[in-house]
Amino acid sequence: MSYLRALYKTYEENEAEVGEVFTKETKDKKVIEYTLLPLSHTTQTAHIEIIINLDGTLYDADVIEKINTILPFTEKSGSRAGKNYVPHVLHDKLMYVAGDYVAYTKEEDKRGAYLDYLEQLSEWCDSPYCHPHVQAIYDYVKKGTLIQDLVERSILHETETGLLRSKWDTKQDGDKPPIFQMLAGAQESAFVRFNVHVPGEVTDSVWKNKDIYSAYSAFYKTKLQESDICYVSGEQLPITVRHPNKLRNSGDKAKLISANDSTGFTYRGRFKDSFEAANISYDVSQKAHNALKWLIERQGKQVDGRIFLVWGSKNPDMPYVADDLSSEVFTDFNKILAQRDAMLAQKADTKKVLAEQHSQIISGIKKNMNIVEHKGEKIYILTLDAATPGRLAVLYYRDLDINDYFSKLVTWHEECSWRHTRKKENEWVQYFGSPSFYTIAHAAYGPRPNDKVVNGVMERMLPCVLDGRKIPIDIVRSAIVRASNPQFYDQSWEWEQALGVACSIVKKHYFDKDKEVYAVALDTENTERDYLFGRLLAVADVLERTALKKEQSTKKDKSDVRSTNALRYLNAFSQHPERTWLTIQKNLQPYQMKLGESGIYYSMLIDEIGSQFKFKEFTDAPLSGKYLLGYYSQRQALYTKKEKNEEEN
Repeated sequence: MSYLRALYKTYEENEAEVGEVFTKETKDKKVIEYTLLPLSHTTQTAHIEIIINLDGTLYDADVIEKINTILPFTEKSGSRAGKNYVPHVLHDKLMYVAGDYVAYTKEEDKRGAYLDYLEQLSEWCDSPYCHPHVQAIYDYVKKGTLIQDLVERSILHETETGLLRSKWDTKQDGDKPPIFQMLAGAQESAFVRFNVHVPGEVTDSVWKNKDIYSAYSAFYKTKLQESDICYVSGEQLPITVRHPNKLRNSGDKAKLISANDSTGFTYRGRFKDSFEAANISYDVSQKAHNALKWLIERQGKQVDGRIFLVWGSKNPDMPYVADDLSSEVFTDFNKILAQRDAMLAQKADTKKVLAEQHSQIISGIKKNMNIVEHKGEKIYILTLDAATPGRLAVLYYRDLDINDYFSKLVTWHEECSWRHTRKKENEWVQYFGSPSFYTIAHAAYGPRPNDKVVNGVMERMLPCVLDGRKIPIDIVRSAIVRASNPQFYDQSWEWEQALGVACSIVKKHYFDKDKEVYAVALDTENTERDYLFGRLLAVADVLERTALKKEQSTKKDKSDVRSTNALRYLNAFSQHPERTWLTIQKNLQPYQMKLGESGIYYSMLIDEIGSQFKFKEFTDAPLSGKYLLGYYSQRQALYTKKEKNEEEN
């Protein structure tokens, strides 16, 4: 119940946002709307909009794009399925709102759907909580001519026999009319929403009208009767056994709480009935589920139906544990991490400085994100997924103090930080920090793993950040193998990204606060066998690449320079470094000759690195992932030196 209590508290803290419609742009540049739903309201995709005059006459109607519409509903209508024809209260499908539905479809078994809808709406209109716009809608629908009106306006289309057409044949009938473009099935499945036209006045649409929200919420509370102790709030409140769905999207049927298996083994043997297992009040259920839906739409990360969510009760916007640090929010963070990396490489006594920087980073993130810290504020981490279409499960849940959360977040990025390169919109982007979980999944199991693999990696990485656990060894090994095989990748930048991620993971895997910490900056005093072998490989790679580019500059064909021997033998080198190095070094000789004096520098550097080996360690035993750190740092140092020389010349 902890996560429900957190969601309930979040709704209470953000009640000022209830009914406010916000928009955001998705990755594919689409603009979507979302809102913190009022109590007793849900959302549905509408296809037809009917506009009514205040006197209950038809003003206009049109087919609309698939846009979510907020509508009042009941506990029963919120869980309707199959032939359980239970109407919503205001906006609904044709079978509920059209009195002439049976006349146009001959579906006699659905005749009662309209009568139930009309009776339900009439009860609201006869109550003290009625609204003039709701009354106008009721006055129109009780006439029972809705489909006829839509057919006359060519919104719906009928056959020669006067029935609604079930399909449209473009070969015989021409282009599809709007309603058939919006619907995947027959016209009978169209969902209708209502609006009211008031001449000379600018009013909120019915589905955005807060007065109507409040009126219906107050009306529906009078319908709730049976009360009991709520397991979440601890108060005596009206209870519910039907909990909302549509949490991940408007078509989502999966529920977090459900106990409709009275003959199976859902709770038998432990509890007498479902209330003993989970007794939750209507108020708490509505607020918790509405808060969850709002958070998912607002900031949830969704991969193949699995939801990853982080939020604060008073400050919903929070950096997610899986995010990288390439955003503007973390600009100062990146600089501090880069400075720290250089200080570590210089063997400086930085403990006091690092502690101060740690606090500065936390303060800086809060400031950049406009986070106002409140005493005792909590951060919540939640992962959800549906094993079946009707059941949504909590895979992971944690709540942390806000300072503890940021401290863990910063520690993770410190211990896993590396210099990363990636291509974004045909431009090279470089940043210093830790890779996102998504990037780790692609580097370890890519370059294009399926969503199930990505989900698994993201789920398994969460405890590494929040509980300080080691990165799973299979992910570490897979990342090393991928980085050791450039031929796996079609594009060089994809391999560069995988190499940077592998270095981050290896650094984190071997991280020890009390011992030497690996840094991007070259550590010339590191005499570890694997690190030195990586340095040798980097020198060979840069030497040959420099010679190839020099040779290419004299040719007319300026196509990409071929891969070096160092990269082609990279995997073999990681398994048999001594034997493979002899082959690589032998192949370097002609390139050393082509470079002339500059080739002498590389030869001297190879000799210098070789002299740091202990005699017994220059063997053919396989290398650990540390060799990638030596390779990356040495290569980066050589390229940086080369750029400086070119600038000076």
